[in-house]
Amino acid sequence: MAKKHILSLEIPTVANCEIFTIWDSSEYTDDLLIDCPKLFVTIPGGNKPVMIEMHEDFNTDFSPCAFNLQNIECGNVRNTFPDGIYVIRYAVSPHDKAYVEYNHLRISSILKAYYEKLCEIDVQKCEPSSDMLKLMGEMKYIRTLIDAAKAKVEYGHEPRTGMDLYNYAKKRLEKITCKVTCCK
Repeated sequence: MAKKHILSLEIPTVANCEIFTIWDSSEYTDDLLIDCPKLFVTIPGGNKPVMIEMHEDFNTDFSPCAFNLQNIECGNVRNTFPDGIYVIRYAVSPHDKAYVEYNHLRISSILKAYYEKLCEIDVQKCEPSSDMLKLMGEMKYIRTLIDAAKAKVEYGHEPRTGMDLYNYAKKRLEKITCKVTCCK
């Protein structure tokens, strides 16, 4: 059996909109060189990937400057990464044969809004009122929509369906308003 590298990346889901972490979880064989590791990232709505030279076993926090999302005052001002589908490809030489590619649905912005909304809700350690139950049910449904969107994009290979679910979740989350009966 031929020895080969098993390339793999991990991209954690975070609610911090200013960082984008990618780490190399590949298994490399000692019998082959690890030559010219490169990361290719296409941002949401982009049509051309940004190429970043890497080293094996990396664990890197990227700034928006690395993906050409910010060109001015890199290092001085932190911009945020937009939510959406990022196409991420990691390759070692020969790049056309030894690579792995992922569709990654970044959900940091919507997660941050979701968590902020949860913090606004006055959840008590007693049986909630019917209005509170209804609100909590809606929040659970929104979280299910967010999770389903991510699953459709990353595992189901249905990016359009995933983005439709994401946008629907975002719209429903934006409709939730705090009322005196349910919030601080």
